[in-house]
Amino acid sequence: MVIAVNTRFLLKNRLEGIGWYTHEVFRRIVTRHPEHTFLFLFDREPAPEFLYAPNVQPVKVWPPARHPYLWQFWFDYALPAVFRKHQPDLFISTDGFLSLKTHIPSILVVHDLGFEHYPEHTPAIVNKYYRKFTPLYARHADHIVTVSDFTRRDVIDRYGVAPEKVTRIYNGASDAYAPLDAEDAAAVRRQYTEGSDYFIYVGSIHPRKNVTTLLQAFDMLKEKTGTDMKLVVAGRMAWKTDATKAIYDIMHHKEDVIFTGHLQQQELVRIMAAAAAFVYPSLFEGFGIPVVEARYCGVPVITSDRSCLPEVAGPHAITFNPEYPAEIAAAMEHFMQERSHYTEAYADINAARNAFNWERSADGMEQVISAMDKRFVPAGRQLQH
Repeated sequence: MVIAVNTRFLLKNRLEGIGWYTHEVFRRIVTRHPEHTFLFLFDREPAPEFLYAPNVQPVKVWPPARHPYLWQFWFDYALPAVFRKHQPDLFISTDGFLSLKTHIPSILVVHDLGFEHYPEHTPAIVNKYYRKFTPLYARHADHIVTVSDFTRRDVIDRYGVAPEKVTRIYNGASDAYAPLDAEDAAAVRRQYTEGSDYFIYVGSIHPRKNVTTLLQAFDMLKEKTGTDMKLVVAGRMAWKTDATKAIYDIMHHKEDVIFTGHLQQQELVRIMAAAAAFVYPSLFEGFGIPVVEARYCGVPVITSDRSCLPEVAGPHAITFNPEYPAEIAAAMEHFMQERSHYTEAYADINAARNAFNWERSADGMEQVISAMDKRFVPAGRQLQH
C-alpha cells in the first residue's frame, strides 16, 4: 500500500499537541510496516529526524499553510495534484482537515471541537473556517478517529455522524515522564522555587487554558491559608494574553508565581515530577496530554470538571468548576489538607501507563487502517479494551 499522511505539524524543535500525536503514532506505524510506503506531506522543508525509516517518502507541498485561505488551497488544490502523481491508496489527516476535492479513502483525526464550544477563543476568520469546513470534513471522511470518548460523542451528536464511523483511540504520553527520587526533586525545587513546594500548570497560555482564573485562585489561596506553596506556570505566551498579564500585575502574591516560558521536554519532565500537584484549569480539551504526563510522574491532578478532563484524570482527581476562582482555590486547599491521601493515590502510575500509551495509540490506528484496507495487516499487536 501507499499511505499518504498529513505531517505538516512535524516541525523541528516546535512539536506541540498535533505534532506530538503525529510523531508518536506514525513513527511506530512506519517502522512496524516496512512493506508499505508512507508519503509524508509537509508544507515546508522536512526535518530529517521525522523521516523515520526508508519506507517514508517526504513530499514538500507548496505553499506553507498557516492561514485559512492557504488551508483551503493546500488541501483542495495542492494535495489533489500530489495524489494524482503518487496515487496513494489511503489518506490520513492528523489535524482535523481534509481534502474535499479527492475521493481517495480517508481517515480524519479530530482532536476536539473547542471552536464550537468557545468560538471567542479563536480569531474570527479562523473560527469561521473551522465551523464551515469541519462538518464537511466529518461527513466526507470514510472514518474518523477521536482521542477521547467525550470528543467522539461530540462529533456524533453535533455533526450527525454515524457512531460506527467514529473510533476513539486514546493518546499517550512520553515515557520520559516518570517520578523523581527525593534528592532530585529537592534540587528542582531549589532551582525554581527556592526550595518551596509548588503547584504546577503546564501548557501554553491563552484564553481556553484559563490561566487568568488560576492566578486569581492562587491569590485567594494565599490570602486565606498563608501557605508557602508557590505556583509554577510552564509554557509559552500564545495569544490573547493581555488579561493574564493584567491579573498578574495586580496580584498580592505575584512574587510566588514563577513563569518559566517554553521548556524543552527534558526540563519539563523534571519540573513536572518535582511538583506537589498539577493544576489544569482548562475550559475545554479534546484530551489533555499534560494530565497524563502528571500521572506518569505520580503527581496528583487537580483539574476542571469539563469536557474530557475527568475521563483522562482518573477517579482520584480533584475536580472543580473552572469558571470560578473560589472553586479552584478550594480544590487546591482541599489537596493541601489531604495531601498524603492524594500523593498515595497517584503513586501507582501503572493505571495511567496502561490506559494511555502511544503503543496502544498506534495499535488502534493500525486496526482502523486494516478495517479500511485488508492489505494492511496490524503488526501482531492487539488493542486492549
